[in-house]
Amino acid sequence: MSTHTSTSLRIQRRAFLGATVATLASPAILRAAEPLKFRWSLDTAPSHPRNQAVVDYVGKLEKASNGALKGEVFHSGQLFADLNVSKALLQGQVEIASPGAWTLTGLVPDCDMVQLPYFYGVPTDVTHKATDGKPGAYINKQLEGKLGSHVLGPWIDLGYQNWYSTKTPLEKFADLKGLKIRSPGGAAISWRIKFAGGIANTTAWPNVPLALSQGTFDAFVSTDESCNSAKLWEAGVKYSYADHQFMGQYIPMIGKGFWGKLSADQQKLMKDLWAQNIGDYRKNAAASQANARKVLETNGVKFHDPSEDEAGAVRKAMLGDINSLIKDAKLSTEIVNLVRESVGSA
Repeated sequence: MSTHTSTSLRIQRRAFLGATVATLASPAILRAAEPLKFRWSLDTAPSHPRNQAVVDYVGKLEKASNGALKGEVFHSGQLFADLNVSKALLQGQVEIASPGAWTLTGLVPDCDMVQLPYFYGVPTDVTHKATDGKPGAYINKQLEGKLGSHVLGPWIDLGYQNWYSTKTPLEKFADLKGLKIRSPGGAAISWRIKFAGGIANTTAWPNVPLALSQGTFDAFVSTDESCNSAKLWEAGVKYSYADHQFMGQYIPMIGKGFWGKLSADQQKLMKDLWAQNIGDYRKNAAASQANARKVLETNGVKFHDPSEDEAGAVRKAMLGDINSLIKDAKLSTEIVNLVRESVGSA
């Protein structure tokens, strides 16, 4: 072999090796091999059924995507409280959130639809028929338009919302009169507090235990499990009027920026996986609420369960003032009609 040929081959080998190393080290190639990471913001404790559902889903998603989608769940308001997480979602400060529908009424007033008296003290199936059906779809479309987000699928159950107090025994609806009552948020809950003769106070959930112990308010609207996971008997909670005033639900939303990074197959995987598991998450939430009540009772909380006649009388009175509720909550004619159609055929 001539010197010229030998030299030429060495140059070609070096060029090939150099190109190969350059390709392997290319930032674009390295990025492609990295998983798409996302943060999911929650403001409830890790033991809460919403948190447990989200942690389960995130783990299953990572496995189903073969590690291509990797999430981190932030609990107890580490990133944002539900009351302001929608703004963070809009600004791309967090990729996924699942705030309570009642905290989104400033953006989409129709999120307050379950505050309509039609849902007061009724079985959960009635609520599911509405939120999984046309009324829920109408709200999802509005949220997606306002936030540029994508609703992942059916809403996560929290459970029935009831009244809880520290010093005032709650043995009838009239006992709420004159109390300063914490609302989770939303004009419609404030309307119900006003209807009961109370004075509405809005405090972010992570601040509730301290506010209770300091006497900032006398009573509040929440669920058995939320009280249990926060151990609110330690903050002075002693009584509950368990009227099942509405079924609280969380709306899982993916930010526009992160959703846009996903391939069509990844988007489908996320939605399909959620749909496959939401039934179990709702069953787990119901079981969690039942267990939480037992824990609260064990820790001295006294419950009053209104009779069917008692709840019916309150519902009838609320229906008599429904136009005030619709006006205060700024509920659209469309959502009210859709709810009436849903409840009428339930």
